[in-house]
Amino acid sequence: MAGSLDEIYAAGARVGALLKDREQTVAVAESSAGGLVSAALLVVPGASAYFLGGGVIYTREARRVLLGLPDAQTRMRGATEEYAQLVARTIRDKLETTWGLSESGATGPTGNRYGNDAGHACFAIAGPVDRAITLETGIADRAENMSRFAIAALEFLEAALKEG
Repeated sequence: MAGSLDEIYAAGARVGALLKDREQTVAVAESSAGGLVSAALLVVPGASAYFLGGGVIYTREARRVLLGLPDAQTRMRGATEEYAQLVARTIRDKLETTWGLSESGATGPTGNRYGNDAGHACFAIAGPVDRAITLETGIADRAENMSRFAIAALEFLEAALKEG
């Protein structure tokens, strides 16, 4: 597996160190990564200095209840850069963090109900830098995609932290 837990945790440790050094905080809303992004940030001793919380926002009901999104936004198509950006901003604002990080995609073995193939994920960050990207792994292995999505999300935030 390309995205081993050691690789995921190493990416989380790098991000955690950058956040600590800058005295900045992050909140995470992930979906198809299933909590791996948050776990990677929390595995570092002292994570409470920078990780304020988050959740696995896996369903429309979770969008409504956990994020408090209004009905129109609850029905918004997931696994798009627009949706990921909305969620990153929402989680950042709700937890009053420097950064919001979100991920939404299709892990496999089949695509999602929106028509995306397995291996499709969108990531967004909201904070001093706002941006969104899309990743296509081209593979259908669920666990492999979850790992790759987690690493990609963490590396995406790491790059933004290094810019600012």
